Amino acid sequence: MKARSLIDSFNYAFDGVVYAFKTQRNIRIHFLAAGLVLLTSLVLRLTKVEILVLLAVICFVIVTEMINTAIEVAIDLITRERHPLAEIVKNVAAGAVLVASLLAVVTGYLIFFPKLETMIPRVIVSLQTAPSYLSLIAILLTVVMVIAGKAFTQTGRPLQGGMPSGHTAMGTAAATTIAFISKNGLLTLLAFFLVILVAESRLENKVHSLLEVLAGGLLGFFLTTLIFQIMI
Repeated sequence: MKARSLIDSFNYAFDGVVYAFKTQRNIRIHFLAAGLVLLTSLVLRLTKVEILVLLAVICFVIVTEMINTAIEVAIDLITRERHPLAEIVKNVAAGAVLVASLLAVVTGYLIFFPKLETMIPRVIVSLQTAPSYLSLIAILLTVVMVIAGKAFTQTGRPLQGGMPSGHTAMGTAAATTIAFISKNGLLTLLAFFLVILVAESRLENKVHSLLEVLAGGLLGFFLTTLIFQIMI
């Protein structure tokens, strides 16, 4: 019975993880980000201590998000009405996730940026001296490709919805241009942080799906990079 109870406990725990992953978009985003971070850590050959710190921060973010989910479900079980105290509980739990996420961003910056800064290829250095009008070309071509993508997939409207996300694509194109033209790593980080906020707003307003947002981001990044490489 003890062995069976222990197995049941593990099953219940795994059921909780699966439920959170299936029902909570933010959990899926955290897992995706965690996978990309761990893959990058292998490419950059981080030390065991650095990887351990990253794992601790990743687990901290995911645990706080799961606790936030559990609290929201418990509140909804008690009452479906918009009660001020229930709103406070949910906001505080969401605030805990925000604090954990900010810690993860700072930790990632302190670990990855010094290594990435020393590995910038010479082509990126030459891109920093490229003429500024390339940014306009990159954004205009991004707009054309977004409209073409929506026409091809027959989804959404030119300025709303559909595959890919135009707002995310143009934001990423602008941020990538800033990364190439400027010589300030912090400015580049802030630019891509704004892109994340734009993408999040499209998801929160349910204008785009996660796949459409990712497609827009990849389109803006790779198209802008290609233009800068060809034109210089």
